[in-house]
Amino acid sequence: PTSAQVSADRQPGRFRYTLDSNVLTMEQRQFYEDNGYLVIKKLVSDEDIERFRKEFVRICKREVDLPGAMIMKNESLRSQYGQSENVVNKVQDFQEDEELFRYCTLPEVLRYVECFTGPNIMAMHTMLINKLPDSDKQTFLHPMHQDLHYFPFRPATRIVCAWTAMERADQHNGCLVVQPGTHKLPLKPHGYPNWEGKTNKLFHGLIDEDEKTPRVHVVMEKGDTVFFHPLLIHGSGINKTAGFRKSISCHFASSECYYIDVKNTTQEHLEKELVEIVRKKYNMASVELRDIWNFRARLVQGERINL
Repeated sequence: PTSAQVSADRQPGRFRYTLDSNVLTMEQRQFYEDNGYLVIKKLVSDEDIERFRKEFVRICKREVDLPGAMIMKNESLRSQYGQSENVVNKVQDFQEDEELFRYCTLPEVLRYVECFTGPNIMAMHTMLINKLPDSDKQTFLHPMHQDLHYFPFRPATRIVCAWTAMERADQHNGCLVVQPGTHKLPLKPHGYPNWEGKTNKLFHGLIDEDEKTPRVHVVMEKGDTVFFHPLLIHGSGINKTAGFRKSISCHFASSECYYIDVKNTTQEHLEKELVEIVRKKYNMASVELRDIWNFRARLVQGERINL
């Protein structure tokens, strides 16, 4: 059905972006259908968040060896703070850390994930973000983008991100910003924005962003979790406070999704950049994008089929 038909027809079984279950209400399904995201309040416990926070601090202090993880730091702060959470902006690909990976297996999270992916669930891409105070340089501003730009697997409707606030997130400390309804758009070309010296590696953004599209700042309390579609245009602002803004997230996909060849598509330049980074990091003669994703992917529920 077209998106217009979907919005008009509110009967069960006629939704495009969610699957029939007794977990989401009709109102929640319709909200996701129309907007491409859905916030579930207080989904993750304070106790679990505290465990993730402690593990993150251990990683920052290099008390944990994390194979395959990409740890992004603000090198300019290291002389001032040494190895600490004052320096580390992001831990990406933590699938080999059993403590952090617990997030991807939480029954309360998977219960909702299944509404988007179906019963066979792969954890594909994991991140713990520690947005550092950044009032002037905008070093950790992530430009507006679509996550599907990074993913060489389809269909998009069976992929969902779960993003949990580890403390209150609002406009002061750089909460998520979304453009509701943009999940109905195709994947757009991405690249590095023209910000002089202000972009992190692989922080791609939309090349032609429509500034007139309405934006919503997704204000969240600790433990709140937002689920969003990989085509939803979103980003995050700068942290103007003195504290950190932590969040933990995972992109889940149905194991029935399949890999695609991104050659001759808008994703081709990303493939080249990512493959080059991995080749240098691990001193590999040749590596393909699919190999990288096979390494990242872990089954969390059901049966592993394609991915």
